[in-house]
Amino acid sequence: MTTDQQTAQTAAATASPSTELWVERTGTRRYTGRSSRGAEVLVGSEDVEGVFTPGELLKIALGACTGMSSDRPLSRRLGDDYDATIRVSGAADRENEVYPVLEEVFEIDLSELDEDAAQRLLVVVERAVDAVCTVGRTLKAGTTVNLAIETD
Repeated sequence: MTTDQQTAQTAAATASPSTELWVERTGTRRYTGRSSRGAEVLVGSEDVEGVFTPGELLKIALGACTGMSSDRPLSRRLGDDYDATIRVSGAADRENEVYPVLEEVFEIDLSELDEDAAQRLLVVVERAVDAVCTVGRTLKAGTTVNLAIETD
């Protein structure tokens, strides 16, 4: 395991598990996701303007996790001000209500590096993402979701 992977795993392991997350209904098929750290995200169905669908948030979480997992090796090599865009797509299988395939495209300018250095950096980036992107690792492995319904 590389130093970048160890650092990322240590950071993930020591991250505060006390952040509370919840979703509040704000209208018909409209919700606001909130965190105890003050963050908010608007969630709703595809026909509602100004919101993300839950599936879009899943894709954004995957892309953000990929970007964050690769940030240290990229910033170490390219500097802190490098630009990157991770595009995530994948159509839903509505018959089974799953996303059978999610495609990520990581756009980054490596033109300042020679071909060998660029290839070495890409290997490090892929290893870092494979090792520490919790969202991607969870999606690939599958997970158990336990739902409890509490009533008054």
